[in-house]
Amino acid sequence: MSSLHSIRPWRNIYRRKSRQIMVGNVPVGGDAPITVQTMTNTDSGDVKATLAQINAAAEAGADIVRVSTPDQEATTALRDIVKGSPVPIVADIHFHYKRAIEAAEAGAACLRINPGNIGDSKRVAEVIKAAKDHGCAIRIGVNAGSLEKHLLDKYAEPCPDAMVESGMDHIKILQDHDFHEFKISVKASDVFMAAAAYQQIGDVTDAPIHLGITEAGGLTSGTIKSSIGMGNLLWNGIGDTIRVSLSADPVEEVKVGYEILKSLGLRHRGVNIISCPSCARQGFDVISTVATLEQRLAHIKTPMSLSIIGCVVNGPGEALMTDVGFTGGGKDAGMVYWAGKTSHKLDNDKMVENIVELVEKRAAELESTETEI
Repeated sequence: MSSLHSIRPWRNIYRRKSRQIMVGNVPVGGDAPITVQTMTNTDSGDVKATLAQINAAAEAGADIVRVSTPDQEATTALRDIVKGSPVPIVADIHFHYKRAIEAAEAGAACLRINPGNIGDSKRVAEVIKAAKDHGCAIRIGVNAGSLEKHLLDKYAEPCPDAMVESGMDHIKILQDHDFHEFKISVKASDVFMAAAAYQQIGDVTDAPIHLGITEAGGLTSGTIKSSIGMGNLLWNGIGDTIRVSLSADPVEEVKVGYEILKSLGLRHRGVNIISCPSCARQGFDVISTVATLEQRLAHIKTPMSLSIIGCVVNGPGEALMTDVGFTGGGKDAGMVYWAGKTSHKLDNDKMVENIVELVEKRAAELESTETEI
């Protein structure tokens, strides 16, 4: 992939320079890969259900998972959740600063606090001390929907300037207490407001940036909204860790997050399926085939490409640029491509099984080559 980018400089994205912090054992910022996060929606007091959701998200590729801790029952359960989790846990704190202290004591890797509702500076100072004592990072989570009253009075309404001022005020509090293991987010549900706020905050601090469009919506609308807002920022080098906020299963958030990063060449995981929308020229049912292959190939983690094209207009050209390809065109049959070369003709009714077998074989081959290097 690096050689591809070196000969095609127009594909390069130059990331904003940021400090690197650690969220548990996961680096965030600097030259670390952009991490993908999600958040559980189970009752945090239910350790079994919460861990099941965390494990599913981790299997889908989540690097970090956030868990809401609204009450003492949740922070008590957090200790077992942290112990059983395969990835670092961020404790989500609102209103009750004592929950942040309890979460730090329970082993959370990071505390997400919203400066607008955590309380006065003395309470924030107590949270900082707990983070220091227990090796937690902190995310300053500024949100357009919960800005401090004095900023709303000053600016009359939520706006990028108000969000950035809120963030910088709380960065100063952390720095005044000699605490530097923090990242920051300035989220809004309005794409324009969020993008402007992130651009501004990126210019005035070197803190790692947690990227997201908050309350983005359902799976379809939220994916589109997040892709436009976050994709634009990532394209411009802004963002060190991301969370796609969807009214959907957390696993879907992880999948969408990876697809956004994969589309920009910023992260590579699993099979990138290149497929046509289908038309009257298709030699097989492209839509149902792709849906089946997405499910059958979900277990593949090795970065690779697969083209599934219904006819010979673009099929051969796309197949020559992918690891495995199938192009329709013949009567009840099509052509299989392997590593960018024509391989063999295949009946449509045998296509799915053969492609799954070939993708698994190619993934093993690529993984073996990478290990040797």
